[in-house]
Amino acid sequence: MPLEQCLHAAQSVRQGDIVKVEYLSVSPVGAPTYEIEIRDDSDKEWELMCNARSGDIYELETEAESADDEMFARHAKISEEDAIKTAQDRFGGEVVEVEYEIESDGSPSYEIDLAQDGQDTEFKVEVDAVSGEIIELSVEQWQIGQEPEEKVDASN
Repeated sequence: MPLEQCLHAAQSVRQGDIVKVEYLSVSPVGAPTYEIEIRDDSDKEWELMCNARSGDIYELETEAESADDEMFARHAKISEEDAIKTAQDRFGGEVVEVEYEIESDGSPSYEIDLAQDGQDTEFKVEVDAVSGEIIELSVEQWQIGQEPEEKVDASN
């Protein structure tokens, strides 16, 4: 019951409505992971990463509305366009979604979902908004739920 264990662990860290759950293969050597998105009572969204084998939460991030959000923009040095270029130059694919994440230490990053032609899976490429380096790569195996305001086209 690792998913149930992860959902319970996530709720013990952040109370709120579970908006979305994704099952990820984290590269290169990370454990299979559930990314659980929770919206709290103040309408703030949190992403919790849970080790699918152990049921332990190992990362907590919050989401900013946009790259212009004060908490995100305060430290960001890399533009969204440059982050997308970095991800696409390395992995190709079409941008499905861009999220603006703030790590627990306050550092901003772009999470860019890239769809590959002819494949059902998506690459999730996390680009550090300060250095421009790719700091995390995972492959989405499946997703339950979807937020209505998810960005579908990065040019909007």
